[in-house]
Amino acid sequence: MKMSVLVLPGDGIGTEVTREAVRVLERVATKFGHDLVLTEGLLGGIAIHKTGKPMPEETEELAHEADATLLGAVGLPEFDDAPPQLRPEKGLLGIRKTLGVYANLRPVRSFKSLLDSSPLKNERVDGVDMIIVRELNGGLYYGLPRGVEGEGLEERGTNTMTYTRAEIQRITRMAFGLARNRRKRVTSVDKSNVLETSQLWRKVVNEVAAEYPDVQLDHLLVDNAAMQLILNPKQFDVMLTENMFGDILSDEGSVLSGSIGMLPSASIGAQRPNGAFVGLYEPVHGSAPDIAGQNKANPLGAIGSVAAMLEYSFQLIDEATAVNRAIDAVLDSGHVTADLRPKGAPASTSDVGTAICDAIG
Repeated sequence: MKMSVLVLPGDGIGTEVTREAVRVLERVATKFGHDLVLTEGLLGGIAIHKTGKPMPEETEELAHEADATLLGAVGLPEFDDAPPQLRPEKGLLGIRKTLGVYANLRPVRSFKSLLDSSPLKNERVDGVDMIIVRELNGGLYYGLPRGVEGEGLEERGTNTMTYTRAEIQRITRMAFGLARNRRKRVTSVDKSNVLETSQLWRKVVNEVAAEYPDVQLDHLLVDNAAMQLILNPKQFDVMLTENMFGDILSDEGSVLSGSIGMLPSASIGAQRPNGAFVGLYEPVHGSAPDIAGQNKANPLGAIGSVAAMLEYSFQLIDEATAVNRAIDAVLDSGHVTADLRPKGAPASTSDVGTAICDAIG
């Protein structure tokens, strides 16, 4: 297979973890006989420095030409007080919109070798295996009107939370389709006791659920869902929610495994005629500028994102399985970065990438 992949290293540790993810992708291509074509583009703070824009037109063009996009991370402290249009995160929202990705899939699972690294007691986190399905195109992050206006005591900030029936139907069918291949349970998270948007959300989710009689549906208010993720995370199979709630809950869920650096994510959109999905793949963590350039960031979230890319955008299940098995083998070996409490001296970012490549063979 010919695989055309756009690489957007981004900012901070994004460049370091993406470098190792690309090495793993190259090893997979070699081992399984695929033709890998890589291009690189600018996104986030580095793009602002070099072009004045968080997402240059050239990056947009490259994204449309590629089969899949691998992203590192965006964000730098120097832009914290910049106007919205000149913040690195604007590039992230832009690339998602350009690709038309509407479903963010964040798997959350525990690893036997990392149970002691989790902030929860072992018996509470052992056996966690869930996926959070977050809607990406609607809600507060994109709704209009928005902005800051006025001055003095009358200065006012406005954001608008809005969803259409079509947007809710689309993400709900994605969640139920995934549940059919798992434990057949969907938990929909909203705030329908307060928000009209959530009232429509719950109404439409119930209607779509009728199309999937083999899948059980539960509803939770978002504050209770946040609590249940800590009290009993093993109860969840597929968690379905809107954009902002999913942003918060998925970061909460990510630390259950022992480190936010562990978990991948896949943002997927339209399904091509061959069944593969348009996709944007990135680790859950941010740019972590405090450790950038020190070769000690955990690359496993980025490497896991490569496995997700192989599965969703290229339908290469054996190749994805090979990457995931290599991750498990390296975790079991204890040759990991400092955030995972290694058995001996901490491994560097590049050490872990080499170990994964060696485990793939």
